[in-house]
Amino acid sequence: MTEDPPEDVEPASVFEEAEVGTTSVTQGRTITGADVVNFAGVSGDFNHLHTDAERMADSGFGERIAHGALVFSAMTGLLWQSRTPAEREAVVAFYGVDRLRFRAPTFVGDTIHVELEVTGKEPKDHPVGNGVLEYDAEVLNQDGDVVLSCELRSLVV
Repeated sequence: MTEDPPEDVEPASVFEEAEVGTTSVTQGRTITGADVVNFAGVSGDFNHLHTDAERMADSGFGERIAHGALVFSAMTGLLWQSRTPAEREAVVAFYGVDRLRFRAPTFVGDTIHVELEVTGKEPKDHPVGNGVLEYDAEVLNQDGDVVLSCELRSLVV
C-alpha cells in the first residue's frame, strides 16, 4: 500500500538544486535469511548459492550468499528511505543503471548501507521532469567492503 504525501508537500526543485560532487550516506539495513528466502520466491531464483546451506557450507563462500539483485533492490529502498517527502515527490522515474558490478558477496547477517555521489546533471525537454541526475553508488557492508557499485540515473523535477 502506498502512502499519499501530505498535501502541503511540494516537490523540491531537485534538478536545479543538485550540485555535482554532493555526497550522502544512507542508514544501514541487515540482510536476513527471510530476505533471501522471500527474494528467491518473488524472483524465482532458487540457485543453490542462495538457498542450500548444506551445499554452500562446503563452498569457497562457506555459507549462503544473498542474491545480487536483492542487494541492488535493498540499495534502492535505502536510497528512497533517505529522501525527504519533498525529494520523493520530485522523483519522476528511475531512469537507468550502468556499470552494475557485484564486487563482493553479501552474506545473511551483513549490514549494508549506500554511499552516493552526484556526478552529473543532464537537462531534459520532458513533459514532467526537468532533467536527469547521475549518481555513483556504492553499497558497503559493516566492514567497509564495497559489495556493489553502479551508476544510477533519476528523472526529477
